[in-house]
Amino acid sequence: MPALFAPPCLSLRLFAVWRRNFLVWRKLALPSIVGNLADPVIYMLGLGYGLGMLVPEVEGVSYIAFLAGGTLCYSTMNAATFEVLYSGFSRMHVQKTWEAIMNAPVALDDIVAAELVWAASKATLAGVAILAVIAAFGFTASPLALAAIPVVFLTGLCFAALGLIMTALAPSYDFFMYYFTLFVTPMTMLSGVFFPQSQLPDLVRGVADQLPLAHAVALMRPLLLGHMPQQIGVHVAALAILAGVAFWLALALTRRRLLN
Repeated sequence: MPALFAPPCLSLRLFAVWRRNFLVWRKLALPSIVGNLADPVIYMLGLGYGLGMLVPEVEGVSYIAFLAGGTLCYSTMNAATFEVLYSGFSRMHVQKTWEAIMNAPVALDDIVAAELVWAASKATLAGVAILAVIAAFGFTASPLALAAIPVVFLTGLCFAALGLIMTALAPSYDFFMYYFTLFVTPMTMLSGVFFPQSQLPDLVRGVADQLPLAHAVALMRPLLLGHMPQQIGVHVAALAILAGVAFWLALALTRRRLLN
C-alpha cells in the first residue's frame, strides 16, 4: 500500500482505463457534445449581440469578439469540472467502477490519472467544437487561433485536477454545489471572462490575476484575436504547476478514501 503522499506511480495501463471511459462516452457522444456546446454558444451570442449593442468596443475589439476567448475558457473549465465531479464520482462511489477495475492488474494511481486525462480530453473535444463555431462566425483573426487547442487541453487538465480533489472529499453529489458556489462562480466573475479585469479594484485584481481561469483567459483571448499572449511562460507554468500539485493532492486523498 503506497504512502498517501508518495509520488504517483503510473503505467501505460492508464490508457486502457481512458479507453474504457471513451467507449462508454461514445454511445452518447452526440448529445454530450451538443450539451457542452449549447450553453456557452448561447452565452456568447446572447450576451455578445445583446450587450454588444449597448457596449462600445472593449480593449479595441467588439464585445462579442472579446467575449469569445473568455467563453472558450469558461466552457473548457465547465466540461472538465463536470466530468470529474459528477461522472467521476459516479464511477468511484456510486457504481464502484474504480474498485472493479482494481481487481485487474491496474493500480489506483493509473485510474485517477486516467480520469484526469479523460476529463481533459473530453473538455478539449468540447473546446474544439466551440472554437469551430467561433471561427464560423468570424470571431477569430488568424490561423494563430489553432494554438488555442493545446491551451484548451492544459486548461482542462488544470480544472480536472482541481475537481478530482472535490471528488475524493465528497460524501454525495450535493457537496459539489459548495465548490461551484464558493469557487467556480466567483472565479468566473473575476477572471476576465465577461469584462476586462482592468475594471476591478487594484486589490481585487491582484488576487484575480492569480486564479487559474485568469491565466487561461490571458492565453486564449490574444490567440483568438490574432496575436501572441504576453508572459506566455508565466501563464503556462501557472496552469501546469497547479495541475500537477492538485493531481498529487487528489491522488493522496483518493488513496486515503479507497485504500485505507
